[in-house]
Amino acid sequence: MRRFWWSALYLAAVSLLSNLAAAFVPRDFHPDRFPFRSYTFEGQGRFYEKLGIRKWKDRVPDMSKFLPSLPRKAVNSRSADRARLLVQETCLAELVHLCLMALALPVLFIWPGWKGAVLAAVYALGNVPFIMIQRYNRPRLLRLAEKLERVKERALEHV
Repeated sequence: MRRFWWSALYLAAVSLLSNLAAAFVPRDFHPDRFPFRSYTFEGQGRFYEKLGIRKWKDRVPDMSKFLPSLPRKAVNSRSADRARLLVQETCLAELVHLCLMALALPVLFIWPGWKGAVLAAVYALGNVPFIMIQRYNRPRLLRLAEKLERVKERALEHV
């Protein structure tokens, strides 16, 4: 039972530290490049809609409510810049969850055997829905940013 608690403590620490470390990561991701680009099979998010993502995406825990990284002013504005900032946040969130999946592997050394493997697998797979949400939202936010930029350009043409 002691190995379980050490594993659980390790995973909790990794989760907390990854969210804190994310605050220091520069937001200069390229959403059109690997690993963040949208793949053909994803159909700009339609693949995730077939998996019922609209029904469950708002029901999963959201650490950003406890550790906000976006300034309130940016969150409350409705602009192309805000949408692009949110795209960067989806890339960061996806990267954090991919790292958390990889960081589940040391559990196999803390708690060798099938029980440690099950715990590591459950923790790693528990990150998949969060990655799916980011990959679902990113193309939608990119389309929104493009639309808002077109609206702004049209408004400037009429001035």
